[in-house]
Amino acid sequence: MGDSLDMLAGPQPSAKTGAAEAETNAGVAPGDRAPHRTPEGWRNSGGLASLPEAFRTVPIDHAAPWWRKMLAFAGPGYLVAVGYMDPGNWATSLGGGSRFGYTLLSVILLSNVMAMFLQALAAKLGIVTGRDLAQACRDHFSKRVSVALWLLCEVAIAACDLAEVLGSAIALQLLFGIPLFWGVLITAGDVLIILALQSRGFRFVEALVIALIGTIGGCFAYEIFFARPLWLDAARGWIPSLEIIRNPEMLYIAIGILGATVMPHNLYLHSSIVQTRAFGRDTENKRDAVKYAVIDSTIALFFALFINAAILVLGAAAFHTRGIGHVAEISQAYQLLTPVLGASFASILFAIALLCSGQNSTLTGTLAGQIVMEGFLSIRLAPWLRRLITRLIAIVPAAIVIGVMGEHQATNLLILSQVILSMQLPFAVIPLVLFTSDKEKMGAFVNRPLTVVIAGLMTFTILALNLVLLGQIFLAWRS
Repeated sequence: MGDSLDMLAGPQPSAKTGAAEAETNAGVAPGDRAPHRTPEGWRNSGGLASLPEAFRTVPIDHAAPWWRKMLAFAGPGYLVAVGYMDPGNWATSLGGGSRFGYTLLSVILLSNVMAMFLQALAAKLGIVTGRDLAQACRDHFSKRVSVALWLLCEVAIAACDLAEVLGSAIALQLLFGIPLFWGVLITAGDVLIILALQSRGFRFVEALVIALIGTIGGCFAYEIFFARPLWLDAARGWIPSLEIIRNPEMLYIAIGILGATVMPHNLYLHSSIVQTRAFGRDTENKRDAVKYAVIDSTIALFFALFINAAILVLGAAAFHTRGIGHVAEISQAYQLLTPVLGASFASILFAIALLCSGQNSTLTGTLAGQIVMEGFLSIRLAPWLRRLITRLIAIVPAAIVIGVMGEHQATNLLILSQVILSMQLPFAVIPLVLFTSDKEKMGAFVNRPLTVVIAGLMTFTILALNLVLLGQIFLAWRS
């Protein structure tokens, strides 16, 4: 694996006199040169701490019993889980449930298992190396490769932010009748809220996120109770079906679910925010930190699995089984829920959950944007400027599309944003797997052979599904 990493980073001459010639032969620009690697195998020794305003601000009592340690490490996983239940999931899961019943539950399960595995690797990378994934890419790859990865990641974050902005705007429209275009612009104001929250401490942000997740879960528990799903059919939906591959429309939604669930920016986010804990730097304390961070993210992602599955089950039980098979618009689902379920609060709670989801995702998406830009480019901007840039990247495209194409394209834009996320996923997953499989960088925490095999299979699955989708889009365009 070390040889593979060296190939990706370009030839590494062992003698100083041969460095210039080797870099010239490899096509490395002068600004990309790194004559000496660190003892851990990085091209650069690293810069400032990841997310410096929150770095190691949460104390850890290493003499405390295990349950207190677990509570001390609890929090980052829920910020990560937010990304797995953002408004983009709503569009894909509602569309999948209303059109194909419970069939795509297996895709949600597979996506969440992949998410748990990959987030565990991201947490391990951050704790062991002291670098988030963006910093690791910057300190390993050449400048050109790092800039390319940064641009691809910014595209993914823009797609994710687009879903968050649209989700919040749709919820404001459903609850208060605010036109979608103005709702998009109003969401820019959440930047001030984020700034105010972070000044209260990172634990306060985590507590707010957990409270909003609980609100979303409660709303969907109410919806599912009145929807009365066919539980036997739902149980069969957890078993994968070849129909998902054969049916182009089903595959498109399935890849959208994959993109909405396993989100590339969450890998960058998690590798950073695990470093908010002031764990010991020795091997034993790092091992404890990895263990409790993985427990935290796994439990949190089980909540995300419940909410994602609940959205699809709601679409299947409320609409598909009643012969309403084309509920692709979130606003259409809102209008139909109360009369279909016969529950007076069904539509209102649906919109409240959507608003909570959008605001929650805004918090984590903005943090991820800051981590990615600062990590890849090694620059520090004023927090208000960084968040303003992140919001504008999302708000401007959404406002333009809605202004030009009309509000009826909002849900289609949500689904497209999730497909874009799925396309960007390999560019985050492959470096993550490479770094955590490098013994020089990870030492005693290097991935075991079985972990490498599982990670390779997941990466191959993601790439294969994306290639199949691209082929179908190309054939549809040709016809």
